[in-house]
Amino acid sequence: MRQLILSVSIAAALGLAATGCQGNQPPAPAAASPAAQAATVEQVVDEHSFAQPNKVRTTDLALDLAIDFDKKTIAGTATYALEWIDKAATQLVLDTRELTIEKAEGLGADGKWAPLPFKLAAADKVLGSALTIETPTRPAQVRVTYVTAPGASGLQWLDPAMTEGKQTPFMFSQSQQIHARSWVPLQDTPQIRFTYSAHVKAPDNVMVLMSADNDPKAARDGDYSFKMPQKIPSYLMAIAAGDLVFKPMGPRSGIWAEPAMVDKAVAEFDDTERMIDTAEGLYGKYRWGRYDILVLPPSFPYGGMENPRLTFATPTVIVGDKSLVSLVAHELAHSWSGNLVTFATDKDSWLNEGTTTYVQSRITEALYGRDMADMEEVIDRDELKEEFKSLDPNLQRLSLKPGTLDDPDNQSSATVYIKGAWFLQFLEKRFGREVFDPWLKGYFDHFAFQSITTRQFRDYLQANLVDKHPNVVTMQEVDQWLYEPGIPGNAPQVQSGKFSTVNAARIAWQGSAKLPDKSITGGWGTQEWVHFIEGMPATLKAEQLAQLDEAFHFTGTGNGEIAMRWYPLAERSGYGAAREAMGQFLSRVGRRKLILPIYKALVATPDGLVFAEQVFAKAKPATHPITAGSVEAILAEGRAKAPAAPAAADTGKPSVAGGLGKAPLIEDPATPPPGETK
Repeated sequence: MRQLILSVSIAAALGLAATGCQGNQPPAPAAASPAAQAATVEQVVDEHSFAQPNKVRTTDLALDLAIDFDKKTIAGTATYALEWIDKAATQLVLDTRELTIEKAEGLGADGKWAPLPFKLAAADKVLGSALTIETPTRPAQVRVTYVTAPGASGLQWLDPAMTEGKQTPFMFSQSQQIHARSWVPLQDTPQIRFTYSAHVKAPDNVMVLMSADNDPKAARDGDYSFKMPQKIPSYLMAIAAGDLVFKPMGPRSGIWAEPAMVDKAVAEFDDTERMIDTAEGLYGKYRWGRYDILVLPPSFPYGGMENPRLTFATPTVIVGDKSLVSLVAHELAHSWSGNLVTFATDKDSWLNEGTTTYVQSRITEALYGRDMADMEEVIDRDELKEEFKSLDPNLQRLSLKPGTLDDPDNQSSATVYIKGAWFLQFLEKRFGREVFDPWLKGYFDHFAFQSITTRQFRDYLQANLVDKHPNVVTMQEVDQWLYEPGIPGNAPQVQSGKFSTVNAARIAWQGSAKLPDKSITGGWGTQEWVHFIEGMPATLKAEQLAQLDEAFHFTGTGNGEIAMRWYPLAERSGYGAAREAMGQFLSRVGRRKLILPIYKALVATPDGLVFAEQVFAKAKPATHPITAGSVEAILAEGRAKAPAAPAAADTGKPSVAGGLGKAPLIEDPATPPPGETK
């Protein structure tokens, strides 16, 4: 990759500038703006943005957009209210990806808009193109007129046939990590937080929603207006349009979904209000007004996305028994860890995801019991141990070193989610909940609506927890978690009594071929079945798989967590009876976590590679661009490793090679690991 433009964090250090938590840092003059104060505290490099927040930053964004389903584009204007930090700056640099920029204008002192010269740089494969606008007078507002590309990486367009109702087209965004720049030109870095408003026109047969103040009673008339009064980073901007209806779950929560899905979703997620109450009891007031959930088509590439006020969720967690609703707990938890207190750069992603995974576990425990939380933690930690066997040690650090991460979509979920949560569980065990819970609540309050770094977290931790309770945890122990690869030897362990029963049943079957009695398995949920399959050898005999299939109907399962583990095992073992249902699953589901392990198992053999290519050729028209890119990379890797002889000349059974390690059960991050376990 070419050398990246470096930027300086302004918003990242706001809390420390205000409170003096940086120790000997001198306070800024009272008249200085918060951004100017922060500039004296810590310089932060965002390697994945062209923006220059040390010179100018967006404080408010106003969008005026039109959605065109025929052209698969969004067109309109973006107007930026700007705070000029550097009074000598003469340019505004924005991030873009495959946008057509039609014009740029500045608002003059006379209240009139005047054209501004601009230049769109050559595209970088990861970062997109820098849009440089000449602003010699440093206008208070700049306006850009633009059109998105039909293949924008942050948007998916679904024809009616690809939706649940089969009558109305559907469009939705996915901005994290750096895909917002593909549908809005903006300073696409989490260091910049801004309020936004939007006026959106669309065909009058679709409902438009955004990560803003959606009105459950809004008329479907093709003309919509939105406001987000709290400052958010760019990756939390979201938009969706389709045949969507609303049903409430409580006084401040509800479901948006296609008509055929909404009742199922309400039944599955009806504990949402209780989750909000539980989180508030632990960590303070929910500060975003409403908490609604938009259930997207199954092509959505992730499990969930924590867009404020409107979580985007996959329908693959709606399995009828609430066994996967920890995903909702996770996305809700982001309302404190991530949306309220945000990582300043992708090198600090654990601050979002690790803290959120910890809070998710506390919500799960409070509502569904310690047994459920224990099972999910065991599955997560098993996944981490498996991934860390081959993961680059540089990606095992919570705080990544500069230059480690070429593409923010290639982070390790085991690190940022599971190791991050494990670190906070370590602190909780050492200090006790009676001490740790108030500290974490105070952390959320202290850094509310700010973007921070690992260094700032560390300083706050030392000043407000470690130093106040001496001889409990040393900063050397903290630094080992934050800055060293692997898991420290003193990490707390967790065991699951329920999994002991699962292990005994699996071992007994392997030794005797006698299936566990229904009195044992009848009460098993997703977690037990996942652990049952994950504990199997890399391959089994075909007759063993057939026996399991006949008894438990794994092939054709509607539960994606089971499917993503069963089908790779079947493929590695040469169990061809699963192929047809496997192909149907891959054609129907676009959630990366669920399908990428299957594709990886398939491409390990010439026969499997041919099958995978055939399946993807049919599935691609309904596949999200992010997912399509990941699948195509797996197929390309399979082709590169394939023998030179034609596939027809080699029809051996799938080998053990190419099998995946275990994958996390509930949350699949918006930053999947190099192994693409998402």
